[in-house]
This record gives sequence, C-alpha cells and structure tokens, in this order.
Amino acid sequence: MKASEIPEIFGSKVFNDKVMRERLPENDYIAVRRAIEFGEPLTIQTAKSVAKAMKEWAIENGATHFTHWFQPMTGITAEKHDGFIEPTGTGEVIMKFSEKSLVKGESDASSFPSGGLRATFEARGYTAWDPTSYAFIKDGSFYVPTAFCSYGGEALDKKTPLLRSMTALKKQALRVLRLFGDNTTQTVVPTVGAEQEYFLIDKKVYEKRLDLIHCGRTLFGARPAKGQELEDHYYGAIKSRVAGFMKEVDEELWKLGVYAKTKHNEVAPAQHELACVFTSCNLASDHNQLTMETLKSVANRHGLVCLLHEKPFASVSGSGKHNNWSLSTDKGENLLEPGETPQTNARFLLFLLAVIKAVDEYQDLLRISVATAGNDHRLGASEAPPAIISIYLGEELEGVLKAIKEDTDYNAKTRGELQIGLSVLPPIRKDSTDRNRTSPFAFTGNKFEFRMVGSSANISCPNFIINTIVAEELCQFADRLERATDFNAELHALLKETITNHDRIIFSGNNYSKEWEKEAERRGLLNLKSTVDALPYYALDKNVATFKKHAVLSENEIRSRMEILFENYANIVHIEALTALDMARKQVIPSIVKYQTFILKEIKGKKEYPELNVALEEGILKDISTLADKFNVYLNKLCKHLDGYKASLPAKQRAEYCKGKLLPDMEKLRKYADAMELIIGEEFNPYPVYEDILYSVKY
Repeated sequence: MKASEIPEIFGSKVFNDKVMRERLPENDYIAVRRAIEFGEPLTIQTAKSVAKAMKEWAIENGATHFTHWFQPMTGITAEKHDGFIEPTGTGEVIMKFSEKSLVKGESDASSFPSGGLRATFEARGYTAWDPTSYAFIKDGSFYVPTAFCSYGGEALDKKTPLLRSMTALKKQALRVLRLFGDNTTQTVVPTVGAEQEYFLIDKKVYEKRLDLIHCGRTLFGARPAKGQELEDHYYGAIKSRVAGFMKEVDEELWKLGVYAKTKHNEVAPAQHELACVFTSCNLASDHNQLTMETLKSVANRHGLVCLLHEKPFASVSGSGKHNNWSLSTDKGENLLEPGETPQTNARFLLFLLAVIKAVDEYQDLLRISVATAGNDHRLGASEAPPAIISIYLGEELEGVLKAIKEDTDYNAKTRGELQIGLSVLPPIRKDSTDRNRTSPFAFTGNKFEFRMVGSSANISCPNFIINTIVAEELCQFADRLERATDFNAELHALLKETITNHDRIIFSGNNYSKEWEKEAERRGLLNLKSTVDALPYYALDKNVATFKKHAVLSENEIRSRMEILFENYANIVHIEALTALDMARKQVIPSIVKYQTFILKEIKGKKEYPELNVALEEGILKDISTLADKFNVYLNKLCKHLDGYKASLPAKQRAEYCKGKLLPDMEKLRKYADAMELIIGEEFNPYPVYEDILYSVKY
C-alpha cells in the first residue's frame, strides 16, 4: 500500500460519520449525531432510516451477514451471525435488515457468565445497539457494537457499565464547568489512548508447547543465556518478517477506523508494541478489542502466534497495556491541559485534584480493575508497577500543590516567584519534568497514564472505574462550591484541604524499591498483591454506595462481577495446574529418565577402561537425581492438592485454595524442572526451550 492510499482506505469498512452524512436524510443524520454526542434517544423512524442505509452500504461492500457484537464477562468478544436473506414464500429471497434487527437482538444469557444474576433456566439476554460506536464490516459480516443485558436489565457485559460511567462523568464535569462560567460546553467525554504490548513467536514452536497452547504462558522454562540484559531489542530495527506482519495489522486496523499510529520493538526479545491515537473512551475500548483480535488473526496468516498473556515468559519483561486517560469537551478543550491563565489554571487544578482524591480514596477499586491471574505474575516485577497504587505528578506540579497547601509562594526556578492564589496562579508547563516509568498512575503532561493494566485486559473495566470515581469527586466538589457564598475563597479552601488530606498518594521515587513498600505501609496505602486479596474490596459499603449513586452498577451487579472474577481466577489456575501435571508426567519425567539412562550407559561403558575418569558423569548423575527427587516431591504434592480441589465450592473458596495450594506447588515444581533443564543435553529437551521460543523469528 502506498502512503497516499491510507486516507482513502482509512475507515473504508466502517459505517462512520462520513457514510452517514452521505446516506442519511439530513434530519436523521442530525438525530444520530445528537445521540452520539449528547445521548439523546432515537425515534423509530430514524432507526428505520439508519437500518436501511446500513443494509445497503453493507451489501455494497460485500457483507452477507450481520451480527450484534458484544463484550460478555468471558474476557473476549461474542458474536452470532445472521444472514440478510429473508424468504419471500416463492422460493426466492430478499435482503432485509430492519430497525428491530439493528436496535435489539436476543442471545442465550445463561450461556455466558452472570455471577449468579441469572439462573440457568432464565435464558433471555438482550443486545442493544450502541450508536456511539460505529458499525463495521469484517470477514463478510456487518458488525453492530452492542451492550448486553439480562431480561431484568442487569448488565452482563463490560460495555454497559462503561457507557453508564461516561454519562455520570459528563454530568458532574458539566456542573463544575458551569461554576467556572462555562455555559456553552454541552458534553464532556473521557478520552483514552491504549498502548498494546504483545509477544510474537513462530507458530511451529508454539505448537510444541502445551503450556502456551492451554495457558498462554510457559509453566516451565529456564532463563536463557541471553535475555534482555543488553537492552538491544528495545526500539531496535524491526525484523522483516515482523515488519510484514505489522504492516498488514496496520492496514487491517485502518480499514476498521482504528487509529493505529505507533509500532516498535519492546524491551524483551520477541516483544513489540502498538499504540493508538486518543479517541472517546467507548470507541477506544472497542478499538482495542479489534486490535487484539487483529493481532492474533494476522499473526496466524504469517505463520506466527501473538501472545497477549501478561507474563508468558518468567525471566523477561511481561506485557502491559498503558491506559492513557484524559477529559475533553465538545469544544476541543482538554480539561487536564495545564493552562496559561489563572482562571483556567484554577479549573485545571480542581480537575487534577479530583483525580488525586479519587485515586487515594479508591485504591482498592483501581487495583481490582486490573486484577487477573495473569497480571498477578507481572505486577511488581522489574517491568511493571507494584500492586501499591500511587500517583506521580512531577516536580513542578508537586511544587504548586505544596505551595497551595502551605500558603506559601511558589518559586518556579526559571520564572521567579509567583504568589499562589486564585487571582495569580502560575502558568504550568506541559511536560515540565521527566517521566517516572515505575509509577502506576502518572500524570504525563495532559493525561494520566494508568500503567497497571494487563495486556490481555478489556480496557472497559479500568476506564469505567476511573470514570466513576472521578465523577464522585467532581460531584462532591460541585456540591460544596454550589453552596458557597464566596466562590474564590471556597475554591481556594477546597484545593488546600484536598491536597492536605490526599497528598499521601503522591510519590515520585522508585516504586520498585523495598523502601517504598515500607513507606507506603507507613502512609496507610493498600498493598493488595494478588487478585484474591483485592476482590473482596469490590463490595465494600463505600464502593457499593458510589456505584449505586451514579447508576453505574447495582449491588447485585457488583457482587456478580466479583463472583465472576473469583471464578475466572480459580479456573485459570486450575487449568494451569492440570497442564503442569500433564507436562510433568508426559514430558519432563520421560526426558529425565532418558538422560539418566544415557549417563548410566556412559558410566558403564567407561568403567570397562580403568584409565578413563567417570567423576564428571557421576557428578551430573548425582545432581540430576537430587533435583529429580525434589521434583517428584512437589509433583506428588500437586497431585494431592489437585485431588483436593472441589469444583462444588463457592468461587471465592476455590480461588483461595488455588492461590494457597496450587500456585506454590507449581512454582516449586517449576524451580526443579528448570534447574534440570539447564543440566540435561539439548537432544533430551522435551519441548522447545526459551532460546528456541524467544528467538524463533530469525529474520
């Protein structure tokens, strides 16, 4: 593809604004735009008009089927395809797509996780068109993005709470803007740019690793001689095979209207990244789902496999998905953009402090938003933030906030002294200080980068939580300021009070250090190291109250999600334990026995010649036998604990059992298997080792 062709193909498979403007009557187009921008409902007549235009456009572009595309609590997207064909009664067919087909679909809700919201026999589930996310064509089908709910209206998906949270955030942000004299802004939208990390390995190698096939990560594997120590892969020249893959990924995503912009090699061997331009939170979430699907499908066409697990290889960096979050108005203003005038600076600081207060008061929810069995292996390692939530602001912003807190002058090094006060707030530069790559939640000029999100995650989850908790703080601010008799004085008091009460969450040092862990404990910050530790916080009274207040989740919906997350954790770890047992019995043990037999034969052969020394062989045999004995001890423990796993127990108990019993057994089993892998000869390896996998793409 030529560069000049990109604007032409971009969005060519999307029923986007351009297509709607061309194909819809003006009144219907305006109605759809108002639905997208302001959440206004559509009439049946407009829905009919849209459905007709969609059908004609989709068929012209080769679609034969349509599907309601939704995001159930399985962690992946779901779709059921129906043909446009309708029988005429004369043995012929017509192509039909009604407003009913567009607006609502029905699926078997009992077949998707509901966390107890639905009994198995209560099967109805409905998909409802989301007009804020454009429909598109993929693989000969017309995809309509939808929300998914039960017969009783409970959310059964990840999109519904996101849409609700965006509505809540808009409402509270507008209240604050009105207090600053902005009476023209009509909507505020959270915007997101997601950075997607992933590993790319040869398919032939992948197919020889049972753990990668079943679990997405290696359960055994010794550290390679060369990993990422030289830091030569990061931003290095992209191999031609990988470049071809990346080129096709870009082209496929551009056709789907995904703003894929940046691509490069990441830190670990075989690791890469794709980043997208900012767009509305909901659209960014859909785009990221499409990105992950496209990475996998295109990789398969190139004889490759894309791994999205957070920690597929134990000894090198894992993969995250940095979630860059900000707030934008319909006038194009970024509310987290530091201003150049006192009035906009005061507004900026209020929105900034709403985020700081939200992060401090809802550390538990932010940790839960990224909690998975896979991400537990990554958080706290050398490439990811720890499980402790904190905020990095940078030297200048910290200085401004400190000056407000202490009622002192702010001494900007390059600007002289500036009096802190609402009438003379200092200009605050964008990118005023360096980044802190160890921070979980860092302010990076005009946005917050939430770096704890795992690479396989649906970003709807962290974003609906960020949206909700920030909406709550803005609501509290607006309630207080709306009652004020002296707005400026009350605003100044509010800023000072908020900084004083919540500056414990601000930390600019090394988040990886042991010293920070101790300091965080002293400050009273949470350190929820595992998913099992974090999930019970979901249903705390304060969290339930906040979600209910802003109509994002009911208490039943919260408890159902908590149940689903416990269930998911238990199932994943249980599958991993069964896979480890299978590999240990069928691959590791036979390879050990073959190697021991080989060494014994060597010793026996040499003993026929007294002049030959067998100390080396005897030493190797002793070492491998010692390790094999220890391996067998933990294999037996794993077998025992797997036998003790009770599928009938509640999900929380099963998750606790998996964390306390199965994971430690698997770690010990791996320790001794990996040690033996470093001893046995290459020809005895039962599966491709790390060198084979990480360097499987050679050109």
